[in-house]
Amino acid sequence: MNTPCHIIVEGNPAIVYASRGGRPEKVLPILERFLDKFWQERYTSGEVSDTPECLVAQIIVRFGYEICEDDFSNLKVGLKYDPTAKYLYFVGTDRTVCVWATGDEYRKHPELGVQVCDRTVDSSLRVGS
Repeated sequence: MNTPCHIIVEGNPAIVYASRGGRPEKVLPILERFLDKFWQERYTSGEVSDTPECLVAQIIVRFGYEICEDDFSNLKVGLKYDPTAKYLYFVGTDRTVCVWATGDEYRKHPELGVQVCDRTVDSSLRVGS
């Protein structure tokens, strides 16, 4: 079953879109493993500049391998929200990940993003402390 989703990184206007594989039980474990390593590497290297830019680039690469299954037409990056997305994953600079479920209001006005979505239960996690 196709479950489109977006991944949004705080501080970066780019919006990552995957046309399938976007259910929380699939995305959250991938994000958790990836972000834990990402934040550890940033801390170890002492690098703090361009974090939102690096994070989006690396999410694209990681998700390309994890959910595209050799069909990279599943993944794109843009500046607009897609009305077909079922979930929006917001990665905060405070190292949290929040999951938002879309509904009718989002499909009518996707440009409003998370403002018209419902936060899912137990969806906020902090990684790479």
